Amino acid sequence: MENMAYKQLIPRKQYLDTLIRLKDKQLIKIVTGIRRCGKSTLFDLYEEYLLNNGVKKENIIRINFESPQFIELWDWLALYRFIKERLQANTMNYILLDEIQNVPDFQRAVDGLFILDNSDVYITGSNAYLLSGELATLLSGRFIEIKMLPLSFKEYLSAFTENQDRATQFRRFIQFGSFPYVLWLEEEQDIQAYLEGIYTTVILKDVLTRKKIADPDMLQRVVKFLADNIGSPISATSIANTLTSHQRKVSFHTVENYLAALMDSFIFYRVQRYDIKGKQHLSTGAKYYLCDVGLRYYMLGTKPGDFGHILENIVYLELVRRGNEVYVGKVNDTEIDFIAIHKGEKSYYQVAYTVMELDGNDRILQRELRPLQLCKDNNQKFLLTMDHVPPVSHDGIKQCYVLDWLLQD
Repeated sequence: MENMAYKQLIPRKQYLDTLIRLKDKQLIKIVTGIRRCGKSTLFDLYEEYLLNNGVKKENIIRINFESPQFIELWDWLALYRFIKERLQANTMNYILLDEIQNVPDFQRAVDGLFILDNSDVYITGSNAYLLSGELATLLSGRFIEIKMLPLSFKEYLSAFTENQDRATQFRRFIQFGSFPYVLWLEEEQDIQAYLEGIYTTVILKDVLTRKKIADPDMLQRVVKFLADNIGSPISATSIANTLTSHQRKVSFHTVENYLAALMDSFIFYRVQRYDIKGKQHLSTGAKYYLCDVGLRYYMLGTKPGDFGHILENIVYLELVRRGNEVYVGKVNDTEIDFIAIHKGEKSYYQVAYTVMELDGNDRILQRELRPLQLCKDNNQKFLLTMDHVPPVSHDGIKQCYVLDWLLQD
């Protein structure tokens, strides 16, 4: 792999701007996301912002609970006392606690610090258990969650100091993914080893250990099944039936527990279906998407993939980054890849790797347009493809080159 130059830190502007906007607000700021997606770097960027805007070093208390240096603080009361003793009087203190879920009953310390007049509390966590149970009850209405993902394609490109060919970098983005540290690695074997470390840590720490799963082989079969079928309708029953047919009997309830654990660890996201004409959520036909398509390449290797569904995965993550609530759309007997709802406004997205045919026929194009054409409302409709053509409108449906769309503000 060729040597590439890139900046020291990628400015995660979307997330940093959110922290800045919420500074000194009476809310606990909770940043969640899969391990290594950049939460600690976000705290680096925010700490730099605070120091550059008049906050003194002694007014910032930062602890990363993945460091053995702070293992003696893995007790909520010891943690509370440690921080309280270091608070500066008559001024605001900024408390940044990384991977706080490692501290049993941490919510007691966080709540105690939150109620103080001179503390502004920020925490990160790598699984959804952070926001469940006692924390949700104790801190109800007093926190805001900031959901963090690995790099967008726009952030990824911004890391390079020299102009890069977008299509070439997008192929690398698909193959090796968008975890920030991947950009520091040049050799494919090093990238694969790094992705293996993320995968192993998530599976072992955030799924197997926390959920007390006794059959790691079965769990990994479920993970690989999901990775191999991103963008396809999946249910716990269909997974159980498939694995049983391969001589590995597993129950529906076990698979359901695995799916819940994988979503809680932010490695997969489930997207429910929505009946557009009936205006109701549907309980069947959900789809699953990976938090990073590079993990698919790590898990499945060079196995041929449905690049349309891989592209769909990337579009889904981008819609989530842009603050949308996302569903799979059903209209009559057809399906729209995504309904995106932002501030009450809907837009529809169909994703296809290509709609161009060598014989000049437009069958694929018409197939992709039909679900959008069946929606007679006035909401915006998009067809996103890898066809590098100028923007075109099909009776109001905007066809866009997906790389242009990914790089929009």
